[in-house]
Amino acid sequence: MRSVLWGMMSGPRAWLAAVALVAGAASTAQADVRLPNVFGDHMVLQQGQKNKVWGLADAGEDVTVSIDAQSHKAKAGADGQWHVMLDPLKVGGPYALTVKGKNEIKFEDVLVGEVWICSGQSNMQWSVNASNDPDLERAAAKFPKIRMINFPQIGVQEPIWTHKDRQWQVCTPETVGGFSAVGYFFARQLHQTLDVPVGMINNAWGGSACEAWIRRDILAKDETYKPMMDRWAGIEASYPKAKEEYAKKLADWRVAAEKAKAENKPVPPQPAGNPDGQMFGNSRPANIYNGVLKSHLGYGIKGAIWYQGESNASRAYQYRTLFPLMIKSWRDEWGNGDFPFYWVQLADFKAEKPEPGDSDWAELREAQTMTMKALPNTGEAVIIDIGEGKDIHPKNKVDVGRRLARWALAEDYKVPGIPNRSPLYKTMEKQGSKAVLTFDNVTSGWRPFDTQEPRGFAIAGEDKKFVWASAKILPDGRVEVWNDAVKEPHSVRYAWADNPVCNMFNGAGLPLTPFRTDNWPGVTIDNK
Repeated sequence: MRSVLWGMMSGPRAWLAAVALVAGAASTAQADVRLPNVFGDHMVLQQGQKNKVWGLADAGEDVTVSIDAQSHKAKAGADGQWHVMLDPLKVGGPYALTVKGKNEIKFEDVLVGEVWICSGQSNMQWSVNASNDPDLERAAAKFPKIRMINFPQIGVQEPIWTHKDRQWQVCTPETVGGFSAVGYFFARQLHQTLDVPVGMINNAWGGSACEAWIRRDILAKDETYKPMMDRWAGIEASYPKAKEEYAKKLADWRVAAEKAKAENKPVPPQPAGNPDGQMFGNSRPANIYNGVLKSHLGYGIKGAIWYQGESNASRAYQYRTLFPLMIKSWRDEWGNGDFPFYWVQLADFKAEKPEPGDSDWAELREAQTMTMKALPNTGEAVIIDIGEGKDIHPKNKVDVGRRLARWALAEDYKVPGIPNRSPLYKTMEKQGSKAVLTFDNVTSGWRPFDTQEPRGFAIAGEDKKFVWASAKILPDGRVEVWNDAVKEPHSVRYAWADNPVCNMFNGAGLPLTPFRTDNWPGVTIDNK
């Protein structure tokens, strides 16, 4: 049972998690039926579909799960695992979910509505307290039918079955400050539009790399990721020696620190480079899949929203396949079909550049956009207009949540009259020294922001030397792009920079998706 409950863990962060889990298990008799912490008071179950309920008990123990008028039985297997599938429930509640084996557990105040995963790195983890107008948001957060559960950040190579002291919270002015801001604003829009309970499962981890969210065997069997996996194999092989060397540095530092204190001198800085940071952190392949995601993978959901990519920007070409692989692997294992998966394209960030040029962030945005063609039931919320050059964590999370909610409301809940798709480059035609572009999703025409003239376009000939371009919106919605210095245009780019100056929106207020018409090799093409 040990490996099922907490996995083979080492390192300080994982060790503390294991201790917490052991303590939780030790307080319960061995015969007690038990469930992972994603099941609890105030949880939300997904309406209109079968929902899996699972747990552990003694081998061969009979388990009964009841809610409303239905009851289901299961028998724990030789490994103690059991599960049942609840029949579809209609929106409503509160209900009590009862699980009975040799003991009985009752979860109270269970609602039935819409359940979404909110995942990714720090911009999804970013709290309401750290976003715009937290005082006003807290004061207005009286939505008892919105619930959220926040999962801890534990990176390990063996699955963690449950997490101690992480419970569903009801949205109130006292609790909302710790909610994922993007997750909350997404949930609030759904709740107010659909008038149903909404549950958000927040498992985001700041700074996390995409590969940490994917099962290791899936990555290992794909030759595409061999350089990355080989690199990590080297890090793992060198860990025991690195750990020993760091322990000696730390011991020497403690001696030096005590000596400095005794002599009333400045204490030297603690040595950096603890190898535990890599081994138990958020970049090692499969670490987050095992340490975080696995504990609730399979819980009944409608879909997922995702905000991540900053940590993979230096390997943007790799992200073209890595990101779709992650989505597909989640869908395959969740057993819930091709559930909706919507993500946030990277915002504008870093210094504005005076001249057109290459950008790893632009290439990562391109990889994100390409995923919409790679997989069904996917969508991208473009936010190239609401980032902050000086801050990788822009505080305007309300518009991010709303743009994601547009996708769900339009595509999944079929709410009429909700535009959700940003304009997207379609074709380019050369007309003399000008390039004429067509676009999809130009809802209600174009509305350039701030100035009448479109801004953000660059143009190049076959020499690949980009210069800023003039642009004109034609009566039929096409856009004409030119620069008198480029007599034979070959490629046009728009918003192709870390922090582009651009202003093209459709009439629904959704920004034009950054794009390029060429496929010239980018700066990250060889990074593995």
